[in-house]
Amino acid sequence: MTYAVSPTVCLGRLGTAALGLSALLLAAPAQAQDCPNRGQLDAAYCDANGDLVADTPSDPSALVNPDTLVFAYTPVEDPAIYEDIWDPFIEHLEDVTGKDVQFFAVQSNSAEVEAMRSGRLHIAGFSTGPTPFAVNLAGAVPFAIMGSEDGRFGYTLQVYTRKDSGIDEMTDLKGKRVAHTSPTSNSGNQAPRALFPSLGVVPDEDYEVTYSGSHDQSMLGVVAGDYDAAPVASEVVERMADRDLYDPEEVKIVWESDPFPTTSYTYAHNLDPQLVEKIKEAFFSFDFEGTALGEEFTGVSKFVPVTYEKDWAVIREIQKANGVRYTPQDLAKE
Repeated sequence: MTYAVSPTVCLGRLGTAALGLSALLLAAPAQAQDCPNRGQLDAAYCDANGDLVADTPSDPSALVNPDTLVFAYTPVEDPAIYEDIWDPFIEHLEDVTGKDVQFFAVQSNSAEVEAMRSGRLHIAGFSTGPTPFAVNLAGAVPFAIMGSEDGRFGYTLQVYTRKDSGIDEMTDLKGKRVAHTSPTSNSGNQAPRALFPSLGVVPDEDYEVTYSGSHDQSMLGVVAGDYDAAPVASEVVERMADRDLYDPEEVKIVWESDPFPTTSYTYAHNLDPQLVEKIKEAFFSFDFEGTALGEEFTGVSKFVPVTYEKDWAVIREIQKANGVRYTPQDLAKE
C-alpha cells in the first residue's frame, strides 16, 4: 500500500483548482451528435439510459483499468488523521481488487472534482453538496454510502446555539450573526437557504451570514461565542463531541431537519466494468467493526447501495431552489 500527495491533485488554492477545472472543460472535446440524451452532464459525457449519471463508454479502448487505483476522501480539517483512519479499508480494497491503492488527501472540492475529471482519481468520496458537481462535471458515479446494519443512512441539519444565547426558536435568529459553512455546502448553506424561509427566517435578510469555512469551524465558533448560531451537519458535530472538541453541555439544538444523504462514494464512469464490480465488492464486503473507520464513523456498520437519481433527488431540489448551476464557477464558490 502506498500513500502520496500530489500537488496536481491536492491543489492548495481553490482559485487554481477552479481555473484548472475550467480549462479541462474547455479543452475536452464535446461528444458527437450520437448522444441521444445528456441532461445536465458536461459535453464530455452521455446519459443515454436517463439515470442522470455518465454512461460507461461503449468503445472498449476508452475504458480504464489502471495498475494503481487512486482513492480520495472528501476534504476535511485534518487530512493526515483520515489517512490513518482509512488504512484498513485501503488494505481491504487492495485485497479484493488485486490493485495497489494510493490515498490522496485533497484540499478542496474543486481539486477533487478536477482530479476525477482529468483521470487522476478513480474512486472518491464526495460530500453531499458537491456530489452533483462531481456527477455532472467529472463523470462520477455514486454507488455507495455509509449506513447502519438495517440499511438506513443519512444525517440531519441541526441549528446549534449556546445554551445561554437567549435563542430558543428559529425566529429568534433575526438580527443575529449566523455561521454558514460555504456556498456549495448542502447542510451548511444551501438547505438553510431553501428551508429556513418557511420557518420564518430568511438568511442574509433576517440575519447576517458569515462563512466559517467548515462545519467544525462553525461549531467551534458557536461554542466560543464568535457566532450566535450555526446550521451544521449532525454527523460532523457528533464526531467532534466524541473527540472532546467541544462540550455538548454548553450548546443546544434549536431546530433539526429530516435526514439527508451523507458522503457519496463514487467511481469514475470510464473504469472497466469488471473492475467496477470488484470495487463494489470491496465496499459492500468491508466490515467496519473493530476498525479505525468504524470508531470514527459511529452509528454505521457497512456501506449500503445508493443511486444518484433517487437518493440525491432532495439535494438537487435544494440546489435548484438556490439557483445552483453545475459549473466550475459555482463549484469554485466553495
